[in-house]
Amino acid sequence: MEELGPVAWPPEPIRTERLVLREPEARDRAAFIELLASPEVHTYLGGPRPRDELEREMPEVPERWPGSFVVDLDGAMIGQILLRRASERHRPAAAGKADLGYLFLPRAWGFGYAAESCAAALGWLAGALPGEPVVLATQTANVGSMRLAANLGFTEVERFEAWGAEQWLGLRSPVTPSA
Repeated sequence: MEELGPVAWPPEPIRTERLVLREPEARDRAAFIELLASPEVHTYLGGPRPRDELEREMPEVPERWPGSFVVDLDGAMIGQILLRRASERHRPAAAGKADLGYLFLPRAWGFGYAAESCAAALGWLAGALPGEPVVLATQTANVGSMRLAANLGFTEVERFEAWGAEQWLGLRSPVTPSA
């Protein structure tokens, strides 16, 4: 994955009805470790990373680069939204497009936070890089992610095998203003 390109970073925090999307801070380190070490979070992502390895390697301010948003609920990190430029290693159909990814702590599942924060991040991207198509990849077995992709307007481009499972690649075409 590569950086998004010429975007002003960090943006002002993005506020939704219940959430704030903001740049990562030092206070988020423990939540990042919990997120990346969680077997539940990584069920469809090839498995978690060892907690002791994360404790050693995680910088004081984790994931601080353009396109990495902390999803904050009432002052605490509950997840992460990632917007990066997809490389050809990912999938040729995705190469060069913005790639949306997201991870949420299990205690935040089932409340619509992923839909709310992904929609806000896509709205920010549409303003920062007008006309930018966006891709999203998920395992077909991940029913919640498949439903979220459809609700966000992604349509299937292809299915492929990776990490021992069938994957789904969707594309969200840029919104064009009405004439």
